[in-house]
Amino acid sequence: MTESRPHTLFSFGTLLDERVQTALFGRPVPSSAASLAGHTTRPLAITDQSVIATSGIDVHLTLERKLGATVEGAVLHLTDEDLAAADAYEVDDYVRRRVLLSSGESAWAYLDAKPLRPAARVVIVGDSIAYGRCDPQGGWAARLAAGHIAENETEHRVFNLAIPGSTLIDVCEQTPALLAARRPDTLLVAAGINDSALPLAAPQDRPDGLAHIADSLASLAHTAQSHNARLVVMGPTWVDETRTRDYEGLRFTRDRAEALRESIRTWCAQNHVDHLDMWEPLSGKAELLVDGLHPTPEGHEALAQHLDVVSR
Repeated sequence: MTESRPHTLFSFGTLLDERVQTALFGRPVPSSAASLAGHTTRPLAITDQSVIATSGIDVHLTLERKLGATVEGAVLHLTDEDLAAADAYEVDDYVRRRVLLSSGESAWAYLDAKPLRPAARVVIVGDSIAYGRCDPQGGWAARLAAGHIAENETEHRVFNLAIPGSTLIDVCEQTPALLAARRPDTLLVAAGINDSALPLAAPQDRPDGLAHIADSLASLAHTAQSHNARLVVMGPTWVDETRTRDYEGLRFTRDRAEALRESIRTWCAQNHVDHLDMWEPLSGKAELLVDGLHPTPEGHEALAQHLDVVSR
């Protein structure tokens, strides 16, 4: 029989109620006081009748990001079975993600299922598509920034640090030194098509990005958590292989792009990290790509609209 693993879960709401704990876990569970910096709370209306019956209230709390704020709560010490019961109790508006407590310890917490909705300060890293190449208006990232900052010009910031040509391996190397001054609460990693590229010559000089996806994402997750930022991985976008050309010694194929998509999706699911799939908005729409890879301005608009729906 597999031994149950211990888990720590930060709670600031109904899971602290012993009546709720008894209903979910069969007993009150051990807990210790804890706090979560860089967050505040807002009310969330609950419509699931079973959750309302358990908690006794139809308005719960969810977390918002706010620089300088702190949420007081407690860490619950749970078994595998307890954690599964807590997952089943939380409605679809929440997802379980890793956070860094004020003590410096890592713990699970239930966050807003829309990963950019609670964000205030967003750092974008990635390649030429995230940079906004082929769009004088700055691409999907500029559109995201405009909408996000307009919501709260005083506290909202978006920093686009994408560099054309970057792979996830490059992003892992570039990103850690860039974050401290920007104080991000969200690290938005645009996993672009470069990780699927096949070098036409001297492959030993360029590591295969597909073979390093898990390591790269794990490194970025560590970087994000060290800044108490939420990691959100988006991409890749659709490739029109009939129009791609060999570019700077690289070849791009649909099969490799789809393999990249599946690798990212699988890793994020296994590690409880947000993945925003950006494939469908451009899929089959060759007219929205300049060269089979880079979106036109209209393509960037389609990506921005899709991003708004799935993340905010």
